[in-house]
Amino acid sequence: MRLAAAVMAVVLALGAATGTTAATATPTATATTEAAAATAARPGITVATYNIHAGAGEDGVFDLGRTAAAIRDLHADVVGLQEVDVHWDVRSGYRDEAAELARALRMHVFFAPIYDLDPPAPGAPRRRFGVAVLSRYPVIAARNLEITRLSTVTPGAPPAPAPGFAEVTVAAPGGPLRVYTTHLDYRADPAVRRAQIADMLAVLDARPGPEILTGDFNAEPAAPELAPLWTRLADADPHGGTYPAAEPLKRIDFVTASQPLTVRDARTIASTASDHRPVIARFTR
Repeated sequence: MRLAAAVMAVVLALGAATGTTAATATPTATATTEAAAATAARPGITVATYNIHAGAGEDGVFDLGRTAAAIRDLHADVVGLQEVDVHWDVRSGYRDEAAELARALRMHVFFAPIYDLDPPAPGAPRRRFGVAVLSRYPVIAARNLEITRLSTVTPGAPPAPAPGFAEVTVAAPGGPLRVYTTHLDYRADPAVRRAQIADMLAVLDARPGPEILTGDFNAEPAAPELAPLWTRLADADPHGGTYPAAEPLKRIDFVTASQPLTVRDARTIASTASDHRPVIARFTR
């Protein structure tokens, strides 16, 4: 005890002699440089979200090549996509948008249908519509999970669990990373979105590890139904609107992340290849 007191006395005396104390010491230039280098060395990942409007631009013209070019220009490692058609109907020429985009961009893909309907004719592929995740990294595992939905294809159906909440685990730098993408209910009444938020949080809370949630939430950041998300996830705020694409009035498209991921920057990209603008964010861990 006497030795500890003596050491403390010497520290205080040195502080008095130099006019500083440990609490007010300023980091040296070397320490600052070392801290910056340590941050730069931490594994990073760039993640985007994009509602692709089934391949149609804000002009209403279907052009999947334009969609692919817009995604390519993001230079993202992982992209969550919403409103993806797979042999859905005439609006997208019954094409498999998920597979075609993956080939054009040389990325891995996981498609999670919300709707999976009978084909228009015997022997034709099933009609599917939903969300997808594109990844430059190998996909370790993937699941199509259920959340509460109010069907847009079955009139009068009550809200019920339905698929279309995509979970993809990718082999990212620094270790496996789970990335989710979702498309929440569009109606003015927030009741279904509130249930969807609870369903998604139950999934995220069930497993440890870093997670990124992307999607079209169809609500702005301050919407009461989104509040529970912000107790669990950080919003990579791009400081700009996302909808409509030409002159955005609202921010309804999000990239969010759990700890220990840290948001380094985020932005929207001015593009009318869809009726939404994409959001892209860079994270380190």
